[in-house]
Amino acid sequence: MTENVRESSVTSKQQSEFNVGSRVRNLLIAIVAIALTVALFFGLQNQNKAISLTTLDEQSTPLEVALSNGKPTLMEFYANWCSSCQAMAPDIAQLEQKYAESVNFVMLNVDNTKWLPEILKFRVDGIPHFVFLNKQGEAIAGAIGKQPRSIMTSNLEALVADAPLPYAQSNGQVSKFDAPVAPTSDSDDPRLHGSQVVNKQAENK
Repeated sequence: MTENVRESSVTSKQQSEFNVGSRVRNLLIAIVAIALTVALFFGLQNQNKAISLTTLDEQSTPLEVALSNGKPTLMEFYANWCSSCQAMAPDIAQLEQKYAESVNFVMLNVDNTKWLPEILKFRVDGIPHFVFLNKQGEAIAGAIGKQPRSIMTSNLEALVADAPLPYAQSNGQVSKFDAPVAPTSDSDDPRLHGSQVVNKQAENK
């Protein structure tokens, strides 16, 4: 009888130790999982914050180089205060990484008066304002406002293939911008105005 009581006591003690061990192990697993989730979250947050419009500008191809190196170009008119421009920065960075070998990425800050001739030439009155240039540096299409990455990807694929852009008249959310000087009425200048985006490449086919 005493033997049975002793065995029962030992078994209960072992069971209790096993339960405590399981709880501790499960708690440690939960803590590690939470720590990894938090680290991943903040890692992604920092990665997105690291992609700024200023950084994109610094890494972009100078306009004069883009117009003479024989590659097609995606030119973006932007401003640091433009929320739509900021929202697109991570997508533009990824697209630039993917197409850097075959497409020039040019960033033009509309707050820099250096780009006033280009701002007037392309009638930039809302940003982001994208202009697609062929290998000869000629504007063939454009898009205005925040664009889904899928649309930008499709346009870049067509640009590289020297084909008509499928979303040449794409429009999205814009930040209003007023050029400091009114554009001239010279109708010979190739321009993209407001939502009037013309796919010149398609017309020439």
